[in-house]
Amino acid sequence: MDENEVSNNIIGAAIEVHRHLGPGLLEAIYRDCLAHELCSRGLRTEKEVVLPVRYKDLELVGGYRMDLLVQELVIVELKAVESLTPVFTAQVLSYLRMSGLKLGLLINFNTLQLKDGVKRVVNNL
Repeated sequence: MDENEVSNNIIGAAIEVHRHLGPGLLEAIYRDCLAHELCSRGLRTEKEVVLPVRYKDLELVGGYRMDLLVQELVIVELKAVESLTPVFTAQVLSYLRMSGLKLGLLINFNTLQLKDGVKRVVNNL
């Protein structure tokens, strides 16, 4: 599977979770339920993946935690907020740059229709 196939599967799983739970819950609940849904679909999913920050010869372990890493290809950052702001996109882009991955999804579960809360973020390496 490539990044696009994985991201399509993630979006489908997120829609399923949103369909059952709706908006208004805590981000951690959506993370755990989405991870469960992805695993049930046969996708390798890691939660709260530590991403070290590197600055010159300094490495800060535990500086960031990605919500989900799926198939070791796609970073998923989850939110349960009124609206997505540019700083959330910058956060995902920073994760992509630090990890060397190409694709991230920013998903806000606090929407009436989940499709309105999904944003693809691409690292142009």
